[in-house]
Amino acid sequence: MSGRLSIPEYAMAIAHVASLRSEDPYRKVGAAAIDYDNRVIGTSYNGLAPDFKAPEGFWDDRDGRQKFMLHAEINLCSLIKRGEAKIVACTTLPCTSCMQALCANGVKEVYYAEDYPNSDAPEIAATYGIKLVQLAIPTPAL
Repeated sequence: MSGRLSIPEYAMAIAHVASLRSEDPYRKVGAAAIDYDNRVIGTSYNGLAPDFKAPEGFWDDRDGRQKFMLHAEINLCSLIKRGEAKIVACTTLPCTSCMQALCANGVKEVYYAEDYPNSDAPEIAATYGIKLVQLAIPTPAL
């Protein structure tokens, strides 16, 4: 065994690093897209719209601010062309809406690390023939 990461593990490691940029103090989610030549074509994380300055107390009300958070997968889809990404790795199972967006974008394989409650992603992936696999975030060998 060479110790070299597989392409899905590589994408997951990058998604994890992207998640560290999230400004959300409660849930940090990252995503990475890989094209058909195994090149990284986009990274993203959950957060607020560009240039939005959260008002005082915004982060105190988790339920109240949740509807304003842009999910990592939606942010990722805004950065790539339809059909360009073969693989998307997400640190969390995509929610129903995000899985729909990944399907509409033509993604063929989705890897995720953590489960997400109340997501229809598995059923959506099965219906559209998208490979959906849970994959741990790789830990560096020191």
